[in-house]
This record gives sequence, C-alpha cells and structure tokens, in this order.
Amino acid sequence: MHDEAKVLAAVLSEAGIREPILLGHSDGASIALIAAGTERIRGLRALVLEAPHTFAEPCGLESIARIADLYRTTNLRERLSRHHGDNTDVAFWGWNRVWLHPDFRAWNIQDALPGVTVPTLVIQGEDDEYGRWKHVESIQRLSGGPVETLLLPRCGHAPHAEQRDATLAAMARFIGQVTGNAS
Repeated sequence: MHDEAKVLAAVLSEAGIREPILLGHSDGASIALIAAGTERIRGLRALVLEAPHTFAEPCGLESIARIADLYRTTNLRERLSRHHGDNTDVAFWGWNRVWLHPDFRAWNIQDALPGVTVPTLVIQGEDDEYGRWKHVESIQRLSGGPVETLLLPRCGHAPHAEQRDATLAAMARFIGQVTGNAS
C-alpha cells in the first residue's frame, strides 16, 4: 500500500489535478491515508474514507482467511469477475495472501496519521467483518487535521453498497462543506 500511495501522488501530479479530494474504500482508504500523511500531494483538499484499516486486526485477518474458503467454494469468484474480469484470480489472491502473510500481522500505518492535516470524513459500518471502530478511533486520535465520523448501523464492510443513500448523502454534504458548495 505504501508503494501505491507513492504512485498515487505521482499520478495526481502528472495528471495536473490541482485540488484533489481522495475517496477510498478499505485498502484504498488506507492508501489515501498513507498518501495524505507521507507524500506531498499538491493542493490536497480532503479525504473521504470508507472502512479504512490502520493496523492488522485479528478479527479482520480471520475474516480474510474465511473469505478464501468462500472464494473456492461459492460463486464469489464469479461475482468478483464482474469488476476484475480476467484479473479476478490475481486480484483476489494477491490481496488475500498479502493480508494473511505472517509478516503482515505487524502492519500498521498509524505513524502516518499525524501528517494527515486535511479534513477527513470516515464512514464505518457497525457490522464490518474486516475492521472495527478502533481504526476510526485511531484516525480521530492521531490525525493532524479535523476528523468527522459516521457509524452506520446494520452495515458491513461496504457502506456505499449496503447503506448507499446515507453514505452518498454524508459524502456530498462533507465535500460541499470542504469546497464551499454546501447546499
């Protein structure tokens, strides 16, 4: 994820994006945190994070181990192939094996959080099987900028899919405040 954060900063710069607002889900949210906290991203305005990870949590690792069995024995591969096409196996096993590698248990990005100085919205599902509220609390406690949070009841790891209207409304309101276009 650290390598991807470096690439993200370079892509934004090369594309001439002057005032980005980074929106990330799960590992993408963690990449946004790393990039905002450690890379110089010119004009960064804000972060919008869904279900971010700031450290390897035992319950999340257990869920990742269980999903490997589901990938092998259910139609999960077929469902994921709608998003990943011919790269489904590479994407799934690349993600799954990295998180389950014994060295990954020590993974932690909390040292990057003080460098995050832009306004941040963190949206977390109350029933997220991959991460708990502890990740949100670490962002609130350690971030160098203002942090707003939203805990969604009856919601798992994908607020954008499971609580679409509430998630989009919170994002739109937050982005409107950050950009001065609040309605």
